[in-house]
Amino acid sequence: MAEMLRSSSRHMPDWIPQWLRSDLVWDAFVSSRRALVGWALGSVIGTFVGITTGRIRSLEAYFAPIIQLFRPLPPVAIIPIIIVWLGIGEPSKLFSIAFAVFFPVWINAHLGAQKVPQSFIWSASSLGSRGWRTLTRVILPGALPFIIAGLRTGIAVAFVMVYVSELAGASAGIGYEISTSQLAYRVDRMMGALLVLGILGAGSDWALTRGLNRLCPWLRYSVR
Repeated sequence: MAEMLRSSSRHMPDWIPQWLRSDLVWDAFVSSRRALVGWALGSVIGTFVGITTGRIRSLEAYFAPIIQLFRPLPPVAIIPIIIVWLGIGEPSKLFSIAFAVFFPVWINAHLGAQKVPQSFIWSASSLGSRGWRTLTRVILPGALPFIIAGLRTGIAVAFVMVYVSELAGASAGIGYEISTSQLAYRVDRMMGALLVLGILGAGSDWALTRGLNRLCPWLRYSVR
């Protein structure tokens, strides 16, 4: 039954190259795309909100308690609610991943922005730096080690969530591969899919750190 479900559910677009038409390769491609898009969305929003709440006391007093209220909630537990709101399509999967990634990125960006010494802000202000220039040239570089820690944690969370989000309402992906293999008692395929998931997560973290070392060479000894 699981093999019939597998063969009937794979509707790959015609533009897919031949080397991607292997089931496991296609599943890895689909899961990577979902994980990285969700990670990017959660990271951008988390970084922006974290720096904002870290530097503006009035916004911290208003938004931080609300975020802290939702932060302990297991992201896995809200997936049924997300499916009710957004359906079982791609938006619900991306939203669940971005929701889970947001919190580790936010808390690190928030703490990093708070740790920037006030003397740096005063020095920049005395040299004529204001607003956006202070944010991009003083606060953001000062908080960058914390933000990077949040981004790397977010990558691991994204690949955990992409597996969970694909267990229901998916026709491709590592989670779908594992769930259908379970029905057929194909432990070999399940172990292979888990291994691929681990390789994808580790490879994404490696690519992020190598890219950051190229873009930010002054962080070479803190990003490994």
